[in-house]
Amino acid sequence: MKTHTHHILMAFSLLLLIGCKENKSDKTKEVTEEVEEIVEKPFRLKTEEVTYKADTISMKGYLAYNENATDKSPGIIVIHEWWGHNEYVRQRADMLAELGYVALAIDMYGDGKLAVHPDDAGKFAMSVMGNIDSATARFNAAMTLLKSQTSVDADKIAAMGYCFGGSVALTMANKGLDLDAVAAFHSGVQLPVMPTKDIKAKILVCNGAVDPFIPAASVEAYKKAMDSVKADYKYIAYEGATHSFTSKIADSIGKKFNLPLAYQKEADEKSWAELQKMLADTFLK
Repeated sequence: MKTHTHHILMAFSLLLLIGCKENKSDKTKEVTEEVEEIVEKPFRLKTEEVTYKADTISMKGYLAYNENATDKSPGIIVIHEWWGHNEYVRQRADMLAELGYVALAIDMYGDGKLAVHPDDAGKFAMSVMGNIDSATARFNAAMTLLKSQTSVDADKIAAMGYCFGGSVALTMANKGLDLDAVAAFHSGVQLPVMPTKDIKAKILVCNGAVDPFIPAASVEAYKKAMDSVKADYKYIAYEGATHSFTSKIADSIGKKFNLPLAYQKEADEKSWAELQKMLADTFLK
């Protein structure tokens, strides 16, 4: 992720020196090859459709990474909203790849199943969260796939999610899964598994201060539980932000289904900056 400027300047200086004083093509070629090895290649997004199995169900994921990366990178699991594995979660995976991570947008419903109505989305989400053992098996199957990638440092894994996906990520952290960091956006915090002393991950929760789907009492209970186990966490409530504040199509969906959804640019950008900081603090120091 870093460019070794000092080494590059030295290499180019040597190349010029050889060209001016000795004019020996073999030495010039040798230094040129050295410079090419030192100079970091530009970012090139590579994406792949991937499949994996959990509970005998075929799960459809999406892998995004820098094709020109030469070192192993931390892996990030990205979990979809209650609609299912859609284009939005893939866009976030692409954004993480641009930051230097290997991102896997996972499938928690199976067969890439998507909801087209909130009633269906609610049923899909409850079918997962109502069977936490099955949910854990699906999450672990995705994590195993991510760790197996040759471009991933298997000892550096994080998870993040939106809405339903945020609740899944937080639940996996509460269960003590081997995660270094977990982030949740516009996510419920009244979870099937509440915080325990088994938590290993650094936690970031970014919610809207006026999100009607996240009752104030549930937030206080979550914070109290996190404090009781001395968890390393940060909870942010963005003023004026409601549910789905990170999604640019939230307003149209909210209008279509008469739901309190709305995009808020400031909260979206600030929460993404918070995520970047947490990941950098976790993996790059």
